[in-house]
Amino acid sequence: MKDDVVSIVMVTCGVNDYFLSCLQTIALQTYAHVEIIVIDNSLAAAVRARVSFQYPSVKIISASRNLMYCEALNQGIAQSRGEYVLCLNDDVCLEPSFLSEALEGFKVSARVGMVTGKILRLDAKTVDSTGMSLTLWRTPRERGYGEQDHGQFNCSGYVFAVNCAAALFRRKMLDDVREGGNWFDPDFRIFFEDIDISWRGQRRGWSAYYVAKAVAFHVRGGTVRQNNERVLPLARRYLNDELNILLLRNRYLVLIKNEAWWRLFICLIPVVGYDILAWGYVVIFRQRVFRGFWSDLSCFQRAWRQRLVGQRGCRQALGEHTISGKLPEERMKNQSYCAREKQ
Repeated sequence: MKDDVVSIVMVTCGVNDYFLSCLQTIALQTYAHVEIIVIDNSLAAAVRARVSFQYPSVKIISASRNLMYCEALNQGIAQSRGEYVLCLNDDVCLEPSFLSEALEGFKVSARVGMVTGKILRLDAKTVDSTGMSLTLWRTPRERGYGEQDHGQFNCSGYVFAVNCAAALFRRKMLDDVREGGNWFDPDFRIFFEDIDISWRGQRRGWSAYYVAKAVAFHVRGGTVRQNNERVLPLARRYLNDELNILLLRNRYLVLIKNEAWWRLFICLIPVVGYDILAWGYVVIFRQRVFRGFWSDLSCFQRAWRQRLVGQRGCRQALGEHTISGKLPEERMKNQSYCAREKQ
């Protein structure tokens, strides 16, 4: 594995020069076999010039429009050649050993398809994410979000999903879950894309793994906050109307594509309760979001078609990785871990 190339795909909007700090920490990685691809969504020539001048070995792709996160990642992955792909926000900084430690997660099992690390805030004390689980109201929950790091997440183990602020994927898994020509669903644009690709991977027999020694630092919402100095705990309060529409819509897209109907029925009461609160906030405080949500519903039709195609692929994939009617041991451990997380 030490000779395998890791393709680092970083997406930037050029906000607050986060991309330069991110590239600096990439340059300091102890793992040397990397290629770096930057997708520039800033539409500013100055960003490309600064990257090219300071990091001439970096391959930079300047978009003619803002591709948002999913489509930008797809372009970067299409241009990459590594056996592993690190998807990265530009408001993330990596410890020098991040890649070396994260790659150890793939040695746990050949069916580990995605790895996440301990993602902290810039104060190096507050936990941002140590992987994700699903709540009873069927939304993603960041493990440890907002907690002070006292070593409670120092044990590595299986998680349900990885946070795409800094997520390392096995190329084989990415190609296995590919939908048409896309790895990440472009309808999501931004938000919930990580829970979607992780869930699709789980359904096809892949596992997500958390490596405690792989440490990164993240400015939560750094590139989408309208006022970066104002710290608001709920994304709905600081996102603009367009992003609020995506946050609301993408929850339904990920459920349509991945959730089992019987499990949704079991969680019906908390799901309905969550929706009443979410829609109540939108109707009272964000009328533009309410109107914008209904402006284009074609994405739900595409999500349903992808679900039907994905179900056939999942049955085939799980059949290939099942022995005597049982899932592999690591898959069973992962299911048990996720069940504990939901409690």
